Amino acid sequence: MTNYPVNMNIVPEIEARFDEQTNTISYIVKDPTSNSCAIIDSVMDIDYAAGRITYENADGLIEYIINRDLKLEWIIESHVHADHLSAAPYIQEKLGGKIAIGSKISVVQDTFGKVFNEGTQFKRDGSQFDLLLDDGDTYMIGNMQAFAMFTPGHTPACMVHVIGNAAFVGDTLFMPDGGSARADFPGGDAAMLFDSIQKVLSLPEDMKLFMCHDYAPNGREIAWESTVADEKRNNIHVGNEKTKEDFVKFRSQRDAQLGMPKLIIPSLQVNMRAGEVPTDKEGNPVLKVPINVL
Repeated sequence: MTNYPVNMNIVPEIEARFDEQTNTISYIVKDPTSNSCAIIDSVMDIDYAAGRITYENADGLIEYIINRDLKLEWIIESHVHADHLSAAPYIQEKLGGKIAIGSKISVVQDTFGKVFNEGTQFKRDGSQFDLLLDDGDTYMIGNMQAFAMFTPGHTPACMVHVIGNAAFVGDTLFMPDGGSARADFPGGDAAMLFDSIQKVLSLPEDMKLFMCHDYAPNGREIAWESTVADEKRNNIHVGNEKTKEDFVKFRSQRDAQLGMPKLIIPSLQVNMRAGEVPTDKEGNPVLKVPINVL
């Protein structure tokens, strides 16, 4: 942990927005000393059965930023999501800002480029994004420094973004009663996920952790904020000094029982393109459905 530039004295202003359809939490993170901000894990709405895309969620984020006269500098993707579609290019068109993701996006693009038979015209070098981040890379939101931690396991390209006393953990961790994300997608690895979680839990104990998803286990209210200390003590999958061996065994057995996320097919195709919907030869937006592959 000592190699990361943690600064617990910086307290970003955070606005959270919950999407009920996908159980996703998107964040607007503002520098307390300026009007600069970033969006983390935006959502584009889709009626998959009807093949219809809309932007209610993104418009809510845009309205919040415009009404407060904020300057959007970054549109951050914690990873290539399999359960919702990113609205990054739509937001960028309205407000500007740069789209960023972990540099291992190229691994994800190579893997799913084959799954969706994308052909040579689909670039697998991450060039659809404005910035590719490596482990420990920093970026500025106004006067506020943020940094990225490489946390593979759920996917090969997952990153946690630490901004002052807050860490946005993507799918690396859930709330303590939710445990952890699955690790059985192509490129996933339960042992690697355990190591990544330990990396997050090596942050200061009072570091605030913000989840990308919550599924309200046992009927409680939706929640998205925890702390390192709370996860260490109470996380049902990794807390209370559970071993790597126990985690890998549990995670493997659990993942074998899980079905595919409802939106995995459109999500992967869109998100590996930085939120752009693929098109056919005539330029019409179109999605593929691979058979017996996932």
